[in-house]
Amino acid sequence: MKEENTHYRITDFAESERPRERLARLGPKSLSNAELLAILLRVGVKGENAVQVAQRMLNTFDGVQGLHRAAFDEVCAQHGVGTAKAAQIKAALELGYRMKQEAIEQGSIQSPEEAAQLILYEMSALDQEELWVLLLDTRNHFLAMETVYRGSLNSSQVRVGELFKSAVRRNAASIIVAHNHPSGDPTPSPDDIAVTRAIVEAGKLLDIDVLDHLVIGSGKFVSLKQRGLGFG
Repeated sequence: MKEENTHYRITDFAESERPRERLARLGPKSLSNAELLAILLRVGVKGENAVQVAQRMLNTFDGVQGLHRAAFDEVCAQHGVGTAKAAQIKAALELGYRMKQEAIEQGSIQSPEEAAQLILYEMSALDQEELWVLLLDTRNHFLAMETVYRGSLNSSQVRVGELFKSAVRRNAASIIVAHNHPSGDPTPSPDDIAVTRAIVEAGKLLDIDVLDHLVIGSGKFVSLKQRGLGFG
């Protein structure tokens, strides 16, 4: 009976190899994703230590991004996890996202990569298509972000004027438009290009620069501005 209840703990590792001790000694960058996740799990299950459970989870959900996208109940259902550990994992992932978001919001957005960092984590997790607008001031400082559309989008559905309402109200100097592809493939469609062209033209009339249109996939993005699509 005692063997049946055995949990394989991080303390079963040699002290020099324990993730928590290695983090304290060498810093978090020295640890793998599985080791970082194992610190949150603390204990394993029969036949698997905490690092092995963590690696199994990362394999199941296809990495950290997949773990973020997974529903809370899906994480709970993993062998060796449960409600409390799932809550810790989800909380840690959200804190990491908010820290990065705060850093970007306090500075200026100077590249598609910086704009994508602000939204990639959250948009990658969406299970339906959404269109967001980022509002910026004259120095490209972040002002606000608003969701304009939800659901399947095409060029005939998008009312371009809706994208600029908040920009006009907040006296924004420029905007960045972003939408996601729930399929995970950020390749722009013909509709994406047509919508971009219409948005850019409307921005010229309103004297609001459209700096970019980002298409977000699964942990990756495409900048239509960089590819010269709809901005010619």
